[in-house]
Amino acid sequence: MIIESELRAGVIFGDSETREYVYMPGSEIGAASPLLVYENDGDRSDVDLKEAIRLIRVRALKQTKHPKLGKSSC
Repeated sequence: MIIESELRAGVIFGDSETREYVYMPGSEIGAASPLLVYENDGDRSDVDLKEAIRLIRVRALKQTKHPKLGKSSC
């Protein structure tokens, strides 16, 4: 799956207008069951890979630059 591969490579998905972002922290890259971060208007929560992919699809998030992390979390 392309989205999973991109997340595992450190790509950040998001929408700067809604201030939503999904990304895998560098410490989770390479983990068998990584936890990803979902940010929504400043609130952060941990989500598993399946939920992260669902959020990206449902919220139509695209590859983007995070306002604090930059283009990639790696």
